[in-house]
Amino acid sequence: MTAGKLSEGTLSLPLSAPSPGREPQQCGEFAIRIGRDGTWYYLNSPIGRKPLVKLFSTVLRREPDGDYWLVTPYERGRIEVEDVPFIAVEVTVEGAGPAQRLRFRTNLDDEVVADRDHPIRVTQQPGTGEPTPYIMVRDGLEARLTRPVFYELVELGESRHEDGEEQLGVWSSGQFFLLGRTDAQA
Repeated sequence: MTAGKLSEGTLSLPLSAPSPGREPQQCGEFAIRIGRDGTWYYLNSPIGRKPLVKLFSTVLRREPDGDYWLVTPYERGRIEVEDVPFIAVEVTVEGAGPAQRLRFRTNLDDEVVADRDHPIRVTQQPGTGEPTPYIMVRDGLEARLTRPVFYELVELGESRHEDGEEQLGVWSSGQFFLLGRTDAQA
């Protein structure tokens, strides 16, 4: 069984198991790109079928060198990812304080709770200092939080003295995740 061809290209991803001991065939570059907004493209055209994108996302891997690959039992091909493969589009809050749980839903309907294995991290854009927040979804694959989701976290945030500075952060699953310095320090 294969995922089939996308338009006139030659991409087909067999999803059944190969014979024992067989390694996936190296296919080089697949003409697939994940845009910064989470849109998946094939031959520079958006893939409009969400079930197909969800299927591809299940075989997405990130190598230690940072490259992204679609890996099936039969084929393995590199793809381009402009930032990260997923976008966190919703957060649900359960509880309060250190026992609070933050559950995120991605653009592909994966759900992940922020915890020790799924940390929230925030980077600062060079030059502007604008925060860019992420959460680990699985196996080195992250989701970038949309601005509204990040603002929800800021509203939930509490100040804490950390590393000699006042920092804003949120609790989830007993972990405190730093979001950034408070305005007085920024």
